[in-house]
Amino acid sequence: MSFTSIVKNEISKLEIDKTEFISEFCGFIINSAEITNDSIKLTTENASVARKYFSMIKSLYNLIPKITVRRQYNFNRGHAYILEYKNAEEILSDTSLLRDGKIYNMPSDYIISGDEEVKAYLKGVFISCGSVNDPKKSRYHLEFLLKSYGQAVLVNNLLNSLDLKSKMLRRTKSYMVYIKESERISDFLRMMRAYSSVLYYEDIRIYRDHVNMTNRLNNCEQANVEKIINTANKQLEYIKILEDNDALELLDEKTKDVVIYRKKYPESSLQELSEIIELETGYKLTKSGLNHKFRKIKELAIKLEGGKND
Repeated sequence: MSFTSIVKNEISKLEIDKTEFISEFCGFIINSAEITNDSIKLTTENASVARKYFSMIKSLYNLIPKITVRRQYNFNRGHAYILEYKNAEEILSDTSLLRDGKIYNMPSDYIISGDEEVKAYLKGVFISCGSVNDPKKSRYHLEFLLKSYGQAVLVNNLLNSLDLKSKMLRRTKSYMVYIKESERISDFLRMMRAYSSVLYYEDIRIYRDHVNMTNRLNNCEQANVEKIINTANKQLEYIKILEDNDALELLDEKTKDVVIYRKKYPESSLQELSEIIELETGYKLTKSGLNHKFRKIKELAIKLEGGKND
């Protein structure tokens, strides 16, 4: 079972009141139903969703649908559950899709009048045409695939009103509204009250973030080691130039000591070399002091080489 199916199963089993149901069902109908006059034909691939809407509509409106189950032959190879309702004027009216005898495909303001109604509406849209990647298997991604431009703009605006930072993208025959940030996806699942899915998602996200942080720290450490080695090798090259030109005698005694210790500890950083010199000689030479002395060695080596660039 996909992570999307797990999420939809979880939120379809939540207990909701009539107000929340109307906002949620409106979002679902607009994106997964055919409406003709007073009839509604719902289609879903999720059996738990089909059971939910069957029981809710029976309880609230005392309507029993004609149920059809069809085997699908796409890559999912699952089943499609079709619920056909006749005489559904009350449902259409409550969801604001039937107004003054006309059918509309956008909700009235009262359907999305407050944060809770917005969340319920988005839940219905997600159940209808949303999907979310399993964080264990692929990149972070949650999307809604919408047929209507107006609906895509509405969903995008509603998501952003909840600070979920969604974006909209046009496809050949549809529109995709999507969220990429892992924290925002987790926030969306929490707003949908898919708490078990949130715990799973956060466990994987924390693990992946920990692995990524470890990798970044390892990369930084490796880069730092390579930088230290490259710097030390360059310093040894300058020392070799002085030796080849019998120029070490031009250095003062402490700088000569620095040459000796650099050759003795060729892979040490300046900080490590400073500590070694203090430990073995008894006099303190700071990292800054060491850097100054190596700069003098470099300048003399370049001068002896005829002013060649470093």
